[in-house]
Amino acid sequence: MPASSSRESLTGAGWEGHEPGAYRELMPPKVANLSWLRPSTLWKARNGPLAALFGDPTGADRQRWVAAQAEDGAGTGDLVITRQDPAEFSFLLLGDTGEGDDPQYAVVPGMLKAGAGTRFAVVCSDVLYPVGSANEYGTKFFRPYRDYPAPIYAIPGNHDWYDGLTGFMRVFCRAPALPPGPRPRTLSAAWWRGLLWRPSDTPDDARLDRERELRAAPDQQARQPGPYWALDTGPIRIIGIDTGLLGDIDREQGEWLRRVARGPRPKILVTGSPIYVDGKYHPCAIGGGGTVDEIVRDPAHGFVAAIGGDIHNYQHYPVDVDGRRIEYVVSGGGGAFMHATHTIPRVTVGGVGEDDFRCYPMRGDSLAFYSRLYGRKLHLRRLFALTPDEAAAVIAERLGSTPVRTAAGPARVTPRTRFVASVLGVAAHAAGGRRGIRLPVRRVLTQVLSPGGATYSPPFFKSFLRLDVRADAIRVRCFAATGLREHEEDPPVEDDFTIGL
Repeated sequence: MPASSSRESLTGAGWEGHEPGAYRELMPPKVANLSWLRPSTLWKARNGPLAALFGDPTGADRQRWVAAQAEDGAGTGDLVITRQDPAEFSFLLLGDTGEGDDPQYAVVPGMLKAGAGTRFAVVCSDVLYPVGSANEYGTKFFRPYRDYPAPIYAIPGNHDWYDGLTGFMRVFCRAPALPPGPRPRTLSAAWWRGLLWRPSDTPDDARLDRERELRAAPDQQARQPGPYWALDTGPIRIIGIDTGLLGDIDREQGEWLRRVARGPRPKILVTGSPIYVDGKYHPCAIGGGGTVDEIVRDPAHGFVAAIGGDIHNYQHYPVDVDGRRIEYVVSGGGGAFMHATHTIPRVTVGGVGEDDFRCYPMRGDSLAFYSRLYGRKLHLRRLFALTPDEAAAVIAERLGSTPVRTAAGPARVTPRTRFVASVLGVAAHAAGGRRGIRLPVRRVLTQVLSPGGATYSPPFFKSFLRLDVRADAIRVRCFAATGLREHEEDPPVEDDFTIGL
């Protein structure tokens, strides 16, 4: 009998688990836990804010990377990878993986179990944190996935670009570092950006070669032609795009995307920036005009799904586009700290309503997780800490909805639970739920400080996808990784849907 999910029981969510998982046996003896509240970490990751303030150079740098690959003969025709997979096969997809600590390694045992028989895996966005350095791939990529027996392909996220993409390109494309670009000679936004910009780390190639030995089996090898690519496999084409530091793509990549999207062959887009996320629509601008979603929605292109990372949880929006359905998915729960789902308002976007929307963790579990986290951090457990049932009840009141999971016992909504929900950013449904208290601290705790929300004991609320492809359909399952042994041996299924081809 399959394990119950978080939608069915507290045990399925990991709140009542008994035995910690064996994932720690996979970890190195010493692990430096990543803290996003540490000034040195924020300073390392400064290139994102600098790009937003002084202009984003990633479009030009990306073109240099792709051109250098073509000159070296490493780029295939139009960046297409052709695999010899049968008409029926399976693959894994996970995003935002590499902090190198407990939550990342906790995903691995269930991934190996549920991923048995898969032909390859795809990492969508942010392979490494905090800055994608080539010198950190050992403990954050090669070691955790050493026992996955098949190739791993990847698209970069903004954190991989914090290193100028040098580490990503060295690992996945075997590309040498780019020579430095010209420095502006006159005082300008670009001059200031260059003055403050964090340079790429110099890869330690001897160390990297040793670390590659952890995934050295012939069947594990994958070399991709660039930071964006198309992969022809069985009856489908998977197209991975690189959305850089700020979540858009340059004109050259847009022209490429329009070319490889042509034709009726069923396609899945994999992107570093999800198109539907947190109840909002982000179509992804293309330099020179147009959007990525315009290409996805064009019926002549045959897209059936668009899956993005960047946000560290799971979300599913089944969108009707002129009578056909496109599945828009967020899959960023592969290992990094958990982004809250309880801050997602009642969903009414793209024709998708609350009853059609799925997320993991569920909003109540997310609120319970964060309430306990900040109860510990602020030494106010008696005030802040909510039980999962209390959290689910106040979420239902605020959104005007019904709790998904049957409560284990009485769960009253009280002034205290309403206060905690308000402080931690639970939105109120305009037509129904109580408004609650509006406090300036909400944004601080749920947005500014949420990266400090990593915890190193279960439940972790991590996730990954398995896609089973047939000639006429693709089955998509979202599996949970809580960090508990019972869920390592039998990962709970949090979402399960089928795409007709």
